[in-house]
Amino acid sequence: MRNVVVSLITITVLLGVSGCSFQANTPAPVETLYTGKTYKDKMKGSLKQSRYQVQSGDTLYSIAWASGRDFKTLAKLNNLHSPYTIQPGQTLNLSGQLPKPRPVRPSTKPNKISKVPKPAQSQTVTKTKQKENAKSVDPKKSQGYASTTNSQFTNNKSTFDGSGKISRWSWPTKGKVIASFSSTAQGRQGLDIVAREGSPIVASAAGKVVYAGSALRGYGQLVIIKHNDEFLSAYAHNKKIFVKEKQEVKLGQKIAEMGSSDSDRVKLHFEIRYRGKPVDPMRYLPKL
Repeated sequence: MRNVVVSLITITVLLGVSGCSFQANTPAPVETLYTGKTYKDKMKGSLKQSRYQVQSGDTLYSIAWASGRDFKTLAKLNNLHSPYTIQPGQTLNLSGQLPKPRPVRPSTKPNKISKVPKPAQSQTVTKTKQKENAKSVDPKKSQGYASTTNSQFTNNKSTFDGSGKISRWSWPTKGKVIASFSSTAQGRQGLDIVAREGSPIVASAAGKVVYAGSALRGYGQLVIIKHNDEFLSAYAHNKKIFVKEKQEVKLGQKIAEMGSSDSDRVKLHFEIRYRGKPVDPMRYLPKL
């Protein structure tokens, strides 16, 4: 009986030592929490938090794109005005109620009338100004877009107000469409087009470049173009980008070369967004 007790004690001690050894070599489980500080760690279109801290390389347009919101809505939420300049470290509201416009109180004071100009003088001045303006207007710049040059970059000194209508769209590259737009919650938000690496990518409509970089995970080397106050287009997975932010581009102008940045194959992912929401590009592109 004594031998049995000794044997049991020995087995218990050995098991305890073995257990301690096993626990010592096994690391404790670690829980990884997403802090929600930057969209760079998130997949495209998944920035769902209510506030966001601006990182280096961000633009209001790229943040709006990642959060699936209209840039004008974000601007109003954060009291930003054109050209919508933001700084690293700045905190932006991504959701909330838009500020209500302040009511304008009617003035109780009578309007003071100064000297009324003579009609003849007024007409003379008006005609003179019209002649001067007619001489100073450059027909190439009157449309708000830069004139074409032989270089890859266009002259971006001319103004672009983004309020004009889009006369027509064109295909951003020549290739084969391998994936179409889907309106489902988890569906594809644009078209996937394949061609040879280095194939030219062109602006699908005239506009201004509002983002050119690789900060948005899932898009690789990305270009976003603002066409007016309602439409944006995006060109993802590029090998090389030939445009820069704030540059004006023409319809059909080369903006990049097709590549495979942040993608499993060489392709162009092309999106069109209307008021911040993805729409089917096939509704706007000419039929093949």
